[in-house]
Amino acid sequence: MAATENTHRNPWGINGLLGMLIATGLLLGILAFLISNAIRIERAESTHYYDPAPIVDSLDNVKMISKDNAKFAFVDVKPEEKKGEKK
Repeated sequence: MAATENTHRNPWGINGLLGMLIATGLLLGILAFLISNAIRIERAESTHYYDPAPIVDSLDNVKMISKDNAKFAFVDVKPEEKKGEKK
C-alpha cells in the first residue's frame, strides 16, 4: 500500500495559521489578565506596608525550639471584626 500525499491542505484551518493566531491571542489574553491583577493587588497592598511595631519584645532570646517563642509573636494592630459581631 503506497502512502498518499495530502493534497487538500488548508493553511487557514485550526491546525494552521488560524490555530496559531488563536493560541497567541489566548496567551496574550492570559498575560494581560495576570498583569492587570498583579498591578491591582500591588496598588491595594501598597498602603499596608510592613510595620515592625507588633513584635512584642526583642528577638535576641528566641530559641529554635521553645514554647516561650509565643511571647515574641506578632500581635494584630487592627483586629478585624467578624461579620455580624458588634463591639
